[in-house]
Amino acid sequence: MEYQNSQVRAVGKKLRDRLPKLSDKKAILKAPELVQLFEQLKKMPKTNRAKFGSEVNALKSELEQLVKKDLSHSVLPGPIDVTAPFDVNVEPSYRPTLLPAKNASTHPITAGTQTVLNIFLRMGFTAVESRELDDDYHMFGSLNFPKGHPAREDYDTFTTDEELIAPAHTSTMQNRVLRAYRKNLNMGQPIAVVLPGRVFRNEDVDARHEHTFHQLEGVYVGSGINVGHLLATFKAFLEEYFSQSIEIKTQPFYFPFTEPSLELALSCPFCKKAGCSVCSYTGWIELLGMGLIHPNVLTEAGIDPAKYTGFAWGCGIERLVMMKYGIEDIRHFHSANLQFLRQFV
Repeated sequence: MEYQNSQVRAVGKKLRDRLPKLSDKKAILKAPELVQLFEQLKKMPKTNRAKFGSEVNALKSELEQLVKKDLSHSVLPGPIDVTAPFDVNVEPSYRPTLLPAKNASTHPITAGTQTVLNIFLRMGFTAVESRELDDDYHMFGSLNFPKGHPAREDYDTFTTDEELIAPAHTSTMQNRVLRAYRKNLNMGQPIAVVLPGRVFRNEDVDARHEHTFHQLEGVYVGSGINVGHLLATFKAFLEEYFSQSIEIKTQPFYFPFTEPSLELALSCPFCKKAGCSVCSYTGWIELLGMGLIHPNVLTEAGIDPAKYTGFAWGCGIERLVMMKYGIEDIRHFHSANLQFLRQFV
């Protein structure tokens, strides 16, 4: 635009020349010269203010367009061929901003989840993905946590204004799969389902704890199922996962939705029970909680506990992956650190 006022014209030329040299392009809109023009406008007689003001506003609009155009060019410097191979010898500003998929790799959590699922699928389980928002009934009520039950405090999690809950465990799916697959029992077949999903807890984050992580719930119901079946199933899984012989041991625990409830530990696959930093020199690693499904949970799902029994467990995917690869800090998984991720390519 050609400005009639010589002062506006001079300031416009000066600021247009300055713009390419600025690292922060938006700073040109607060340039002292431009601010001074607006201050001058306030003090002008009304008879001169309209024409001068229109030119000052036009200059500001022009600068805003130039800044917008410059910023868009800095993000997309030119036509991009997203099919072009990534060449490390080409200057960074001329490389394609979208890299070919062949340069990507599977995240270790995704790969670990798939490995675990493949083992259980070969063992006859069906996989059903968990939810990332649920309600109080499926989080607590269907799992033998009545209102006011003190054990609810152990599952402190996040809630929305609509009273939806970010699940603290994938057990929220247990009632659903028991109802969906109970027809199997009438046909003489068991209910065998694994439930992978992301869970959320109000945790202080450190090397071993995250507020958001992934869990695998397992549910098995049939005739005459006992603790021996549970331990044998999980021992078989661990030996397949770590590709070596594994010893296991249990100790009593408490979960409202299982009876009896157990904590399972496995012999350290790194030191073979000799003692190392991974197992805190005990030879054993505590891994997960498990137990026989409480009769109240079966009844709530429409299954007769006098006729059928079953077991359930819940295990952190990140913990399994950390143990398998000797990862010392759970925070690495969400760090987006390429040096860490490239170890799993």
